[in-house]
Amino acid sequence: MSLTLLFDLDDTLLDTNLDVFVPAYFQALSGFFADHVPPQAVLSALVASTNLMYESRNPARTLREVFDENFYRQLDVSKDDLAGLVEQFYDEVFPALRVHTRRKPEAFPLIEWALSRGYHVAVATDPLFPFKATYHRLRWAGLEPECFEIVFTVEDFHFSKTYPAYYAEVLGRMGWPDGPVLMVGNDVERDILPAQRLGLKTYLVDDESASKSGPEAGRGTLADLRPWLESINLSTLEPSFKSREAILGIMSSTPAVLRSLSSRLTNEQWKHEPTREDWALNEIICHLRDMELEIHHAQLKLILERADAFIPRPDSSVWANERKYLNVDGSMALNEFVSARIETLEMLKNMDDDIWSRKARHAIFGPTNFLEVLGFMAEHDRLHIQQAWKTLQSV
Repeated sequence: MSLTLLFDLDDTLLDTNLDVFVPAYFQALSGFFADHVPPQAVLSALVASTNLMYESRNPARTLREVFDENFYRQLDVSKDDLAGLVEQFYDEVFPALRVHTRRKPEAFPLIEWALSRGYHVAVATDPLFPFKATYHRLRWAGLEPECFEIVFTVEDFHFSKTYPAYYAEVLGRMGWPDGPVLMVGNDVERDILPAQRLGLKTYLVDDESASKSGPEAGRGTLADLRPWLESINLSTLEPSFKSREAILGIMSSTPAVLRSLSSRLTNEQWKHEPTREDWALNEIICHLRDMELEIHHAQLKLILERADAFIPRPDSSVWANERKYLNVDGSMALNEFVSARIETLEMLKNMDDDIWSRKARHAIFGPTNFLEVLGFMAEHDRLHIQQAWKTLQSV
């Protein structure tokens, strides 16, 4: 059985004294810019901009975009003015911060074993560092970034680990792999609880409390993880995405995932069809856009207007040919889908509990309720992200 393992980095795969490391990092960065910007101004901008990244829930903006907009505005300099210095800092100064970390000898053999089993393995660290800094930290842990299916960095991710949408974005960027999933981390508030709110099973790395039980599926040292995995039925780690938070997390992540997957595509790649029976990416995006605008919005409004509403389900399978999706500009269609999805999420924000249980009758699924209808939409997202990911793998 295939297993997807998501590993936190700091204090999971790498011993990091964050109480020392983060201030040292901020001090080093602000000091490096001292000839161009007052260090205290850099520190203030760093703290404020990092907090904005923590709080961002916008699937249309990467965390780098959120950070840069505030950081350089506060310093009253352009990004281009400091771009060379930033690269130099991460190449020449950041590596010295290694002294505040310590390699975990059990990390490399664990990752090597997981890869030898054919498991999907990703580094699910908080994407608040640029890729150069994250790659340095992985190598401090004795690990090569290329070993992992994906490493999460600030450049092209949209949520911090505060939100279940982060974990949905992680899995979406991996193509929403089927089968069991386990999040492994040491921080209850940032690694364990948000992952559980998405519906994932978790393993808490806790060197001092291995005998205690909690809401996580497993708990112990990092070295305990392999024998624990070998001792359990992996099917018990199957995720469940049926809760309100899970559904909203998936729906929030979908625009972000599609933006990242398509960010560097040529026009030919947008129109690539793996086979004559398969959709190209621009056809997938057009389908999602029109479903959102013409079906999902209408369904939600019907349920919001009255209880026990009848929910029609028009046949959208003919749209690709009828509307000639293959000839549509995929990036423009994606922007339209993102706007439509953000409108959907605004509709759902702060909705009363009684609405989520409101009954309805679905043309295909029969008696249902608002939560289940949203669940159909989230599952529709997941299936088309899988389809898009497989299409791009064949490019």
